[in-house]
Amino acid sequence: MTEAAETGRTGTQRQLVLFDLASENYAVDIHQVREIIRVPHITRVPQAPEFVEGVINLRGNVIPVLDLRKRFGLGEGEATDRRRIIVVEMDDRTIGMIVDAVSEVLRIDESLIDDPSPYIVSVNTRYIEGIVKLEDKLVVLLHLDQVLSEGEKERLARAVVDETDDGV
Repeated sequence: MTEAAETGRTGTQRQLVLFDLASENYAVDIHQVREIIRVPHITRVPQAPEFVEGVINLRGNVIPVLDLRKRFGLGEGEATDRRRIIVVEMDDRTIGMIVDAVSEVLRIDESLIDDPSPYIVSVNTRYIEGIVKLEDKLVVLLHLDQVLSEGEKERLARAVVDETDDGV
């Protein structure tokens, strides 16, 4: 019998970045994460969706920044020293996501991920890829490409282009 069969593991591993939002645990696949940074000055963008905080200059690139608390309807968060921006690749775009805190990077077995319950998944929660069952907590695994609707992605792209357009 193989070691994986003995332990009941499927052998397929995933590495996740775990973070906190409104005292709940969330995660994204590490392969979509470019980096994690402290929250710098954010330039507001006129007429952007209410959950878009603005844009930042990250080593010469203008990156839109979303507040995940606002996006998920979790209310306004406190500006603490633990807040971070997780810079991710979402649909071939680089986007920053403000979170309350990044807690850890974790390697888990795929068998620990359950599909989201049909009772909680709706059009508004299509961004939930699954629920990770850890020993001491449950973690909502996000499907990043679904966090924004197509219309929101287009509005965001237009707002960022308008902000960076120098009129030339």
